[in-house]
Amino acid sequence: MITGPKLTLPDDERDHIQGSIDAPIALLEYGDYECPACGQTHPIVKAIQQQFGDDLCFAAEAAEAAGNRGNFWGMHDLLFENQDALEDEALAEYAAALGLDHVRLIREVLSGAYAGRVREDFKSGVRAGVNGTPTFFINGQRYDGARSLEPLLAAMKQRSGHYVIL
Repeated sequence: MITGPKLTLPDDERDHIQGSIDAPIALLEYGDYECPACGQTHPIVKAIQQQFGDDLCFAAEAAEAAGNRGNFWGMHDLLFENQDALEDEALAEYAAALGLDHVRLIREVLSGAYAGRVREDFKSGVRAGVNGTPTFFINGQRYDGARSLEPLLAAMKQRSGHYVIL
């Protein structure tokens, strides 16, 4: 079920995007790396990305320090895959595993270097009606259906006019 006001689609100059910005369908997720429900939907989102390939543009706002070094998505996946270990030492290990300067990354996180950006994204979500996580938007419209693969894929296919054989 798609409801509510339309959300502005991601900006490829500002947001972290996988896929083509010109893809016929865009899936935007407001999530929280400590939210168990977001962790449960992470594999579903990965499966959707696999199904749609280049026809899907997936954007998310978080992991800015890693993103500033060109590795947002690597950190994004590690954070969701390790939700029970998000303390500073673990974050430093993930940064090192991604080949990032882990000392610099932790220093930036602790100093609040990206707090403004995260706050901006939070406010954007609130304005769009996000009142919990995960919240998905398909081509700018909020999706309030079931958080499982088949209903989410069906809603995306309906919005894009594209059909994917499962």
